Amino acid sequence: MDEFNLHLTGDIHAITAANNLLAAAIDARIFHESTQTDKALYGRLVPTKDGARKFSPIQMKRLEKLGITKTNPDDLTDEEVTDFARLDIDKSTITWQRVMDTNDRYLRKITIGQSPTEKGITRETNFDITVASEIMAVLALTTSLADMRDRLGRMVVASDSKGRPVTADDLGLGGALTVLMKDAIRPNLMQNLEGTPVFVHAGPFANIAHGNSSVLADKIALKLVGPNGFVVTEAGFGADIGMEKFFDIKCRYSGLVPHVVVLVATIRALKMHGGGPKVTAGTPLPREYKEENIDLVEAGCSNLKKQIENALHFGIPVVVAINGFATDTEAEMQAVIRKSKEFGAFDAVICSHWANGGAGAADLARAVEQASQQPSDFHFLYDVKLPLEEKIETIAKKIYGADGIELSEQAQAAINRYRSQGFNDLPICMAKTHLSLSHEPDRKGAPTGFTLPIRDVRASVGAGFIYPLVGTMSTMPGLPTRPCFYDIDIDPNTEEVKGLF
Repeated sequence: MDEFNLHLTGDIHAITAANNLLAAAIDARIFHESTQTDKALYGRLVPTKDGARKFSPIQMKRLEKLGITKTNPDDLTDEEVTDFARLDIDKSTITWQRVMDTNDRYLRKITIGQSPTEKGITRETNFDITVASEIMAVLALTTSLADMRDRLGRMVVASDSKGRPVTADDLGLGGALTVLMKDAIRPNLMQNLEGTPVFVHAGPFANIAHGNSSVLADKIALKLVGPNGFVVTEAGFGADIGMEKFFDIKCRYSGLVPHVVVLVATIRALKMHGGGPKVTAGTPLPREYKEENIDLVEAGCSNLKKQIENALHFGIPVVVAINGFATDTEAEMQAVIRKSKEFGAFDAVICSHWANGGAGAADLARAVEQASQQPSDFHFLYDVKLPLEEKIETIAKKIYGADGIELSEQAQAAINRYRSQGFNDLPICMAKTHLSLSHEPDRKGAPTGFTLPIRDVRASVGAGFIYPLVGTMSTMPGLPTRPCFYDIDIDPNTEEVKGLF
């Protein structure tokens, strides 16, 4: 478990290295284009070796993109040399950020290029958390090494001064990025405490990216279990975030059709959605969460109702799994079972696998098996051919319960730019808080009467989606007052790690 929670096989490190190589290449290219003539730049990009010059395979792809059919570097006209050598990146359109796998709030906005060696070429940028990198999403959605190479190469990092997209392949990096990711593409086979095989592969955050494990892991697992077996795959956070993205993004690209939605609920979470006091990490749990309060539970079921409704939008039967803990009473759990069935769930089952292992989820397994035999009518929430604004609004209204959306000028400008670049038909991946159906973390239950603000819109073209930034959603978490590292240490004699859990 220590390895699982630390470095495991190094997938996160590979993503960090690949992401930051691309970030470094963007700024290096801007620097070199700003400090060299066309002739000097072209000479360095296509140098003479052993008395001859030739384009590399990735440079041939750029020539094809530009519509230049010549293959001899010496045959290009001056105009073609300029067009080939200069990406002419518009710094105001750069969407590719550096990443690291540490929560560091002071990297949310930085200035780079302040050394005298960079000759005054500075710009404001920021770091994201590694799991927010598009490369993580590419890893999770890819279907083969060749597919990953294509996806990494077509990632859009900025636009040029003419409004054309600039990709990783334009920078010459698609192949190198794939080499860095060649081992990370392999799913990690592990097992749980009872010996059941588990694939651990990819981890895009559901409130930033699409929040699902990899398509490759799912397909390998399905092949291993056979036509009558079951594969349980996770969609992060609630049915408003991970599940919607699972259906509208992952299923759309993988071609896989799910049979059952297992919606996990806890009494404490429902009490919070019912108006219970705020829970703060590191402080004692308020008594409302430790004592029976059926009224609070039933009030919080408004959120459960909406989550069930969201799943049923896609035509798939729902089983509610109630994680029953020691402080939950039988009356509280029975109230959730009753409400779940009223709201349209196929079944609702009390689970204790957190304490009793597989035996504690046997009833849930039977319910899932029965639900999988029910008729279903899986369908997507929207047609990808619809305008981007309409797809965003459909999610806001049908999944979150909003009255509509409000696009900032920056968001609308980005949408217009991506539409003109040919990216209108990509699915939507909302970057939104997981703490509420709305954009406001403190609005619990099933809020209505709100307008969803879209602050900005970005494109993950390699992964294959457009992601709007909702409200003040941050892509770099910060450390709390008392981080868990206060409790972590190692025994120097046994090398046993302490305090990690």
